Amino acid sequence: MQQGEALTEKEHRPPIHVKMKIGEVEFEVDCQEDQLQTTVDKILSIVTERLKETSMTMERSSPPPRAETCKGLIQKLWEEGWFSRAKGLSEVHGEMAKRGFHYDRTAVAHALIDLVKDGILSREGRPRRYQYAQKRPP
Repeated sequence: MQQGEALTEKEHRPPIHVKMKIGEVEFEVDCQEDQLQTTVDKILSIVTERLKETSMTMERSSPPPRAETCKGLIQKLWEEGWFSRAKGLSEVHGEMAKRGFHYDRTAVAHALIDLVKDGILSREGRPRRYQYAQKRPP
């Protein structure tokens, strides 16, 4: 008879109500005490999986910011050995545009002059026809 009484006690117990919030995900669960652990584990694994998928999607969708200075980009060209042969302003400007950086020709010219002053590039020729080449290896 005691088994029967134990069953009726379980049947008459009110369900447990759990409310949880993980990040921006909020959920509520109503279940019996003996089902609580399994239910919460299932929910946590599903929520964790969704959050991973969301963060991966967000990482893929936003490209890294490209805050590059004109001078810094020209230095990268120099590091790559791009200036091993002398180049004119228009070639430098065109190469930067090919790589997706569209600076004003005047800004490129000023950056080239700064790099000549820094001893990274050398400048040969006459005004408006200058050629820039690497002065020293990267």
